[in-house]
Amino acid sequence: MWWATIRLGVRNLLLHKLRSFLTVLGTILGVASVIAMLSVGEGSKQAAVEQIRQLGATNVMVRSVRPGTRAGSENQSAAAASSGSSTNPSRVLRYGLKEDDLRVLQGLVDTTELGEPLVRCIVPVSLLRKNLQNGRRRIENARVLGTTPQFLQVRNIQVARGRFLEESDLVRLANVVVLSHGAARRLFGYEDPLNQPLLIGEGAYRVVGILAPQGTGNATPGQTDAANLNEDLYIPITSARSRFGQLQRIVTAGSRSYEINELSEIAIAVRDEDRVPQVAEMVRSLLEARHPDATDYEVVVPLELLQQAEHEKRIWNIVLGSIAGISLLVGGIGIMNIMLATVTERTREIGIRRAIGAKRRDIIRQFLVETVALSTTGGLIGILLGIAIPWLVTTTMGIPTATQWWSILLAFGISVLTGVVFGVYPARKAAHMNPIEALRHQ
Repeated sequence: MWWATIRLGVRNLLLHKLRSFLTVLGTILGVASVIAMLSVGEGSKQAAVEQIRQLGATNVMVRSVRPGTRAGSENQSAAAASSGSSTNPSRVLRYGLKEDDLRVLQGLVDTTELGEPLVRCIVPVSLLRKNLQNGRRRIENARVLGTTPQFLQVRNIQVARGRFLEESDLVRLANVVVLSHGAARRLFGYEDPLNQPLLIGEGAYRVVGILAPQGTGNATPGQTDAANLNEDLYIPITSARSRFGQLQRIVTAGSRSYEINELSEIAIAVRDEDRVPQVAEMVRSLLEARHPDATDYEVVVPLELLQQAEHEKRIWNIVLGSIAGISLLVGGIGIMNIMLATVTERTREIGIRRAIGAKRRDIIRQFLVETVALSTTGGLIGILLGIAIPWLVTTTMGIPTATQWWSILLAFGISVLTGVVFGVYPARKAAHMNPIEALRHQ
């Protein structure tokens, strides 16, 4: 009986091909829009979350903030702009973290709880802006980071070839450098950079390692000095202090300024993720005592940013799914409208079937089969279109997308459920017709 009902339902739909296609068009667009919008939203959020993960969920980052870079600091910005036309110490901009701050924070390494240390290691980072040159290839104002070997423990980066910095490099004040993927490509092209010399400023450094590509390469949230992470260089922090000192000359758009920023960042690796909020509060308390105005530094907790990004992603998916779900609702209304018209057209057929012995459940089953066939067909075509649209967006526009299996099941399930829900009323209306009045219908 079921197989005969399905064949009869499909045949009835094929008798009006154009009308059936227009009926399922709403379902097709609804399913496709749900999948496509969720894919675009998921892709953008995954990119943001990945950037935060690069900082490490168990880390606490303390960063120097140049006066004038925060909202509401116009006066500081004007003061910073006026400080840079002379090397007079009174006109040099001094801000940010200092070596004394690092020594105070180093005390957290000895802090224990239940016999276990709270902090695994503390990594200082000193940012320099230097010109790079290899033969005729040159990069102006490149980001050169002076740091320690523990940098690999606190940041999610990997060495593709060679090695990273070692303790012996810090002791010997070695002129060695580790290149990021993008910097190696720009400076050496298709040549092998390992063990090759590279001019940083006026000093020659030997390339000892090349890093693997770091995701999108964009600056991570909370980073005060926006840059492409795939363009950075890494040298021993002792070499940076010895070779370049603390005073930096910043040349931009025909103007120059001088500033002193002893440390641009201090990364604190917490042993346990559950202790990250506790360590963050301890860091804030220690630095507030040393920086009363708290305008030249900021404490960034990647775990908090990650939790916030996950929360925003869920809200974003709900909003996008709700907007796209309206299309499915409209498609369901279209199916209900067509099926009501079909019931009117087939009133005499319904009367004949009831007169020869068909029961009400047979009539309900007949019309439900047709509505489910319409919604299922629209759902399957919508899935194909919904998968194609994100691929097209990524290919043509470069916007990251991520099609999730649950979004496909969700959209298809809602389309079938919509067909059933909006098909029940027309089916019941047809089943409850009076057979005698249905036979008299013209």
